[in-house]
Amino acid sequence: MRLRALLDTDALGLRLLGGEDELDRSVRGVMTTDLRDPTRYLSGGELVLTGLAWRRDARDSEPFVRTLVQAGVAALAAGEAELGDVPDDLVLACTRHRLPLFAVHESVAFATITEHVVRQVSSERAGDLAAVVDRHRRMMTSGPAGGGPDVVLDLLGSDLDLQAWVLSPTGRLIAGSKEAGPALPAETCAKLAAEHLAAVRTGRRGPHRFLLDGATYSLFPIRSSGRSPQGARDVRETVLSDWLLAVEADAGDWPEERMDLLQGVTQLIAVERDRRDAARTVRRRLAQEVLELVQTGAAPAEIAARLRVAAPVLLPGLGAAPHWQVVVARVEWEGEQIEGGPVAQSLLEEMLVDPLATGPEPSDRIAVAHTGDEAIALVPLPAVSAEHDGSETGLLADSLLQSVRRPLSAGLNDDGRLTLGVSAAVHSAEGLRGALEEARHARRVAAARPGRVCAAGHQELASHVLLLPFVPDDVRRAFTARLLDPLKDYDRRHRAELIPTLEAFLDCDGSWTRCATRLHLHVNTLRYRVGRIEQLTGRDLSRLEDKLDFFLALRMS
Repeated sequence: MRLRALLDTDALGLRLLGGEDELDRSVRGVMTTDLRDPTRYLSGGELVLTGLAWRRDARDSEPFVRTLVQAGVAALAAGEAELGDVPDDLVLACTRHRLPLFAVHESVAFATITEHVVRQVSSERAGDLAAVVDRHRRMMTSGPAGGGPDVVLDLLGSDLDLQAWVLSPTGRLIAGSKEAGPALPAETCAKLAAEHLAAVRTGRRGPHRFLLDGATYSLFPIRSSGRSPQGARDVRETVLSDWLLAVEADAGDWPEERMDLLQGVTQLIAVERDRRDAARTVRRRLAQEVLELVQTGAAPAEIAARLRVAAPVLLPGLGAAPHWQVVVARVEWEGEQIEGGPVAQSLLEEMLVDPLATGPEPSDRIAVAHTGDEAIALVPLPAVSAEHDGSETGLLADSLLQSVRRPLSAGLNDDGRLTLGVSAAVHSAEGLRGALEEARHARRVAAARPGRVCAAGHQELASHVLLLPFVPDDVRRAFTARLLDPLKDYDRRHRAELIPTLEAFLDCDGSWTRCATRLHLHVNTLRYRVGRIEQLTGRDLSRLEDKLDFFLALRMS
């Protein structure tokens, strides 16, 4: 479609601010972004929609517009909902670079413009998928007339004879077309997700083609159609949260028109993804409120009151108060200051879904908060009967990772780690603080192990941390003295702070970068101190056994 056609549709609320001579440009797609540099998501010919969140001052407009022009976009449309009138500096930058600029009235949602453009582009290029776009609203509503991504995939099957599935980054099957027949086996889903994540990490542009068991699959990324993730500058901030569309066909043989249609379909499915994320807001807030009360030492009665509010939301219709488990996850990247908390939060919300469930809705029983690099899940469990204490029910650390280890390892590549800790089930507000500490200790045990994806449960703590009070005093003193006295003596003589360094090093799971940052040291200084610790004690802090011995000695000292 032509740009000038957008001005002929009053419902779009577009007002031309510059570029009248360029209105015959063709529009091949649409993208919503508030990234300062959205280049990696652009292929040329798009109408770019922005709420201007990337703009801090007038100097930001010129580089933003220059980036869009270099990517070959057709035009820019700026929303007036946040800042009011479009800034003059943006108008001047677009004029200088001959980039058509539209203002979007505050009463018009970007989704309305996206739907209109996708509909027009698709219908002009091929009539065989026009029905998909025309039925956009019905497909993406959650009511009885809806159906979410499944309806889109059914139309792909009936109109284009394409078998397709929507997968999560962990390989969970979210949706599939009826035309595709039986659901994809879990192993196939995991392999497809792993291949997709590996391709994204190497910087290859989608779709990614993959031959598996004699069939060729084309894998299309499904990225957020809204403004999230805000300010993402690194692919690692989103690679473990984006869905993917797997089509059993070789996209390398497709004409450009069909490729554009499939890109449009991914935009439609992204609407469902955004709707799911929005629905999690209440549960995330409940988790944050409960965990803040737990961590600040609030009275059990206050925590219990908050839990009574959370239980009906997370387990509607449940008569008795549930038991609870706590799961702690941390995602860390080597050598970069990338906040891992949001990524860990998204992963926990996905991993804690019943592995036998399909679709996006089963995740509405999960409440996850995040702080810094750490995500914490509050998992409700139906109350167990009186003859059980809850220790044999609920989540097990190994089972959480069993089906997701392969794809997540591919996404983490050789510079990321995911570690998990799972607490025992508790039945009261009084037990939540202990459950949180238990899950954190279990995660530290997992972090001491080799591998990109590791987990530990409360059962594994029973052999050391939970049994420490029962160790005879003379044994405890001898054990700690043998390991820590040489360090304490050295600290007294040289003020070397080896003990604080050891504590920080273990707390940072042996990460040189994070530990040096926490201690405000150069990495070389940290390496010198750790070397001195190893020299004085005859231990090797790269070995799991020695790390655990030091951890126990510090706990008992």
